[in-house]
Amino acid sequence: MSNTLRQSELFTKTRKEAPSDEVSKNAQLLIRAGYIHKEMAGVYSWLPLGLRTLNNIIRIIREEMDAAGGQEVKLTGLQDPTLWKETDRWSDENVDVWFKTQLQSGGELGLGFTHEEPITRLMKDHVSSYKDLPRLLYQFQTKFRNEVRAKSGVMRTREFTMKDLYSFARTTEEHDALYARMSEAYTTIFNRVGLGKYTYKTFASGGVFAKYSHEFQTLTAAGEDTIYIHTDSNLAINEEVFTDEVCADLGVQKADFKPHTASEVGNIFSLGIRFSSALNLQFKDEEGKGTPVIMGSYGIGPARLLGVMVETLADEKGLVWPEEIAPFQYHLIVLDNGNEEVRADADRLFHEMKGKDMSVLYDDRHARAGEKFADADLIGIPKRIIVSEKTLASGEYEVVTRATGTSLFVHEQELLGN
Repeated sequence: MSNTLRQSELFTKTRKEAPSDEVSKNAQLLIRAGYIHKEMAGVYSWLPLGLRTLNNIIRIIREEMDAAGGQEVKLTGLQDPTLWKETDRWSDENVDVWFKTQLQSGGELGLGFTHEEPITRLMKDHVSSYKDLPRLLYQFQTKFRNEVRAKSGVMRTREFTMKDLYSFARTTEEHDALYARMSEAYTTIFNRVGLGKYTYKTFASGGVFAKYSHEFQTLTAAGEDTIYIHTDSNLAINEEVFTDEVCADLGVQKADFKPHTASEVGNIFSLGIRFSSALNLQFKDEEGKGTPVIMGSYGIGPARLLGVMVETLADEKGLVWPEEIAPFQYHLIVLDNGNEEVRADADRLFHEMKGKDMSVLYDDRHARAGEKFADADLIGIPKRIIVSEKTLASGEYEVVTRATGTSLFVHEQELLGN
């Protein structure tokens, strides 16, 4: 993927208005800025700027999963009903988000909404002894969920990419250590994408698997959840389990919490032996005794995370991206007013930046300054470099920071890192 692009060659264009049927801030801004295209309710295509941004989020998640000891795989989207019937998750009465399809030769297939069952069956071919564990496997996989509500832009869609990691352990203590490792990795991810100060590790229901699970909830007015945050310790509890009993378990007083609207951006679950028992995933311990593998599940939706970032970080002018996430680091803008010398200097600077492998979108269009600045605000690239008659005369380039609006003038050597 090239690190440089002329804006005149970018096939997408900004637009003043979003589709009238879009109610979410993230979808409105992403469509107006040319990041996504709406195919239908809850289904979006990713355009060049959007895909670059999404891939940067995926890169960060992948780096942290690898650093935590994960190994990447990719399972199939098409799912075998017989497998899911073994865990009683095929019937629509038990799972109401399936998309199902008919084979021409007869029979039915599902489009995967999660992958606990297939990865458990896969592991049966690779785990037999205690020496084969522990293991951490993850994937970036397209999921399909037949959501009733799909009005939150890319935060809740019917087709989306999910990073799901599954842990396989011999003992509860080993599982707990893997669980803690994943929790730390998630915290690092949210810090790296610029949401750390808005995101809370939140106690949630553990279902039938454990007393608690944990969600990572980001404070945003567009959130669908209510979490309660302890005023002193920053301990957070999901509204669904916010009871006196839970507070007592955690050693805090219920009265010391305040409610906040938030959106879930990640979750970590202890699965226990539910799937390993149902699908007979066992290992032989040192005495040769067959024992079910203890499992965990850890999910992040990169597109959902991107949508929450828009809801949280964007301003009234448009998108605002942190440096690690932005489609480009620099937005080079030429304001030549017909002055060929100014344009030649901008072309030369773009060539120099390209030679340094700097990440830059070059607005070389013949357009008014106001239009270029409005588009730059909407697109949200972190640093804007302005080349004009004024900068040419001064020998310095104006660099504007998108998030703060502050500007400074720098020499070319400093800009290029010479």
